[in-house]
Amino acid sequence: MNAANAYAYFPGCSLHGTACDYGQSTEQMCERLDIELLELEDWNCCGSSPAHMVNPWLALGLVGRNLRLAGQTGLDTVVLPCAACYARFKETQHALKDPETAARIEYVAGGAVPSDLKIEPLLGVLGKPEIRVKLHDYQQRSLDGLKLAPYYGCLLTRPSEVAQFDDPEDPQSLDELLKALGAEVVSWPGKVSCCGASLPISRPELVWRMSGQLLAWAAEAGADAIVTACPMCHSNLDTRQGQIRRAGLGDYHLPIFYFTQVVGYALGLDESQLGIGRHLTNAKGLLGRRRPVVTQAG
Repeated sequence: MNAANAYAYFPGCSLHGTACDYGQSTEQMCERLDIELLELEDWNCCGSSPAHMVNPWLALGLVGRNLRLAGQTGLDTVVLPCAACYARFKETQHALKDPETAARIEYVAGGAVPSDLKIEPLLGVLGKPEIRVKLHDYQQRSLDGLKLAPYYGCLLTRPSEVAQFDDPEDPQSLDELLKALGAEVVSWPGKVSCCGASLPISRPELVWRMSGQLLAWAAEAGADAIVTACPMCHSNLDTRQGQIRRAGLGDYHLPIFYFTQVVGYALGLDESQLGIGRHLTNAKGLLGRRRPVVTQAG
């Protein structure tokens, strides 16, 4: 294993279930970029929304156990594709700064929890200079002519003192990534607005309005698609467009991509390898429309 490009990997529950296309495209993309992901053995759910709303100590302990597993890999960085998982990991790491709180977390986690691991979103890894060089060298397809709306959601960059990733109000990491692949990034007001998060069961009408507003903003900006790094955001924006139409809140048919799918396609992967056919809102063929092929560097 090349330690320089190797990371402890926490996929989270969604990437093994409802967002398996995100998990599939993550693994395929990282393999193309020579990024080694060592999935934590016997990892558990981070608690996401349910645990920290019901029992905050359980939520912290769940992540604490995962941090223990990450520490046992011998790698100094744990990478998370899911914005919700990233938020929970960073919140727990922040809480470990207080000795009394750390002791309680370790009690729930069943042992010492490392506080010095680097915790990075997968999107952040792709911003590293050495990975950007590989993106340039390995790119096989340009996204020239494609207008994309980068969508960070509300968990990836906020609260800023905890997340410590990009600008909380006007992040640029996904913007720059899409531009590097040749896409036109549209300016729109929804890039860090909430989609309704985990409320589609308890407050579906609220989610329809909030996600519908995001779709409206992206459509008004001329976007061909929205690109996100969050399974929850993808679910609300992709799967609820029919509900939004039936509620009379807008007639949208806007493809929603994970950033790993867009990057993977630019690297030469097929749509079937990236799970694009699993989307409820049809996204097939959009990435390949009118895109010239880039000659791969030798």
